Amino acid sequence: MSDGGTRVWTEGWGGRKHGGFTAARAQPQREGWRRRCHCRLAKELRDVIEDFHRIKRLPPYVFAEVNRLKAAARARGADIIDLGMGNPDLPTPPHIVAKMVETIAKPRTHRYSASKGIPGLRKAQAAYYERRFGVKLDPDSQVVATLGSKEGFANMAQAITAPGDIMIVPNPTYPIHEFGFIIAGAAVRHVPAGTGEEFLRAVEHAVRHSIPKPLGFILSYPSNPTAMVASLDFYKDAVALAKKLDLIILSDIAYSELYFDGNPPPSVLQVPGAMDMTVEFTSLSKTYNMPGWRMGFAVGNDRLIGALARVKSYLDYGAFTPIQVAATAALNGPQDCVDEIRETYKVRRDCLVESFERAGWTIPPPPATMFAWCPIPEPFRHLGSVEFAKLLIEKADLAVSPGLGFGEYGEGFVRIALVENEHRIRQAARNVKKFFSQGADAEDNAVNLPQKVIR
Repeated sequence: MSDGGTRVWTEGWGGRKHGGFTAARAQPQREGWRRRCHCRLAKELRDVIEDFHRIKRLPPYVFAEVNRLKAAARARGADIIDLGMGNPDLPTPPHIVAKMVETIAKPRTHRYSASKGIPGLRKAQAAYYERRFGVKLDPDSQVVATLGSKEGFANMAQAITAPGDIMIVPNPTYPIHEFGFIIAGAAVRHVPAGTGEEFLRAVEHAVRHSIPKPLGFILSYPSNPTAMVASLDFYKDAVALAKKLDLIILSDIAYSELYFDGNPPPSVLQVPGAMDMTVEFTSLSKTYNMPGWRMGFAVGNDRLIGALARVKSYLDYGAFTPIQVAATAALNGPQDCVDEIRETYKVRRDCLVESFERAGWTIPPPPATMFAWCPIPEPFRHLGSVEFAKLLIEKADLAVSPGLGFGEYGEGFVRIALVENEHRIRQAARNVKKFFSQGADAEDNAVNLPQKVIR
């Protein structure tokens, strides 16, 4: 019996006797008791977990039911085409892998690394910003290497917010933009995502009608999930608003190198004065096909970067040194691979838009990112994004991400990731066309699934 009253069996049964029965004769009774004990223990553990303060602040995971159905369908032998998670399927460029292999053979690189990133890596990121955006950064005080931009965002939230603080977050958006602050104990106030005056007016309205005054707001362009892009003029207006209202800006440009119209997305740090209140997050995951390597950066205002670096110094020793060396090679080396990766996603985007149009589903071509933000076809719009996503798994062997998972204003859409080749994308379109041709019958015959999914 544990201190909390949960019975935990720790001894093996062996051949000893229990209650007058030999172990062999008591086997059925023991197995029944064991199952009941395990079920009770699992329930009590769930109850304990639900009592944790930060866990209680997190809603049920929207994608969980869709993921469960996807796994069940695959277990039945279904060939599910997974365009849900934004997990790049392309290989990391060979010269980056080669540098990793070369470096990992050196025993001195097997020790703890630097939490804020090795100096050569931070210098490489600063050089990238000057080359790409014309922005000068001090590698020592304005650049921190992170374990992906997601970790950087979450730790920045821990560094700069206190319980009760408010952060203004666009909706829909990448979940860590919101939940990083919720986990940190702060509150969030949503404004509809956009790239124009309406978005900035909504931010100003939220500031003037919130107590306490919000700490800052988040920008994310090119956007995941909507693929919206922002202009430099928009960034100028955003910086002016932040100065007027004394706000911090956190900018996420993880997809800044995946653009398809020949017009590279800008950085907010290009705006004069933006460095006074801005930190920007980037990632190598999509740019160089390095998602599993977990390498990103936070750059910008030295006070905010210093706070992030200090929090990280208590939490980690940085990425494995060979990964940091390979990331340095990625930033400093030939960039032809980035052009090739960009072209691959453009070809896939065009294939998706064309083939799904023939299937009866009109999808606006995204100007950037590796995602398409797709309105649910009218005959199925009443279902909502979660139920429609479930139906696609059941009837079209296609997995997508429900828009509701990115915020309530994402309802009515699903996100499709360009993480399969053109052949698989066309197969997905054929599956969708067949499903659509079945019309209402397909919906009526769908598996009866829970209707309410809470974000």
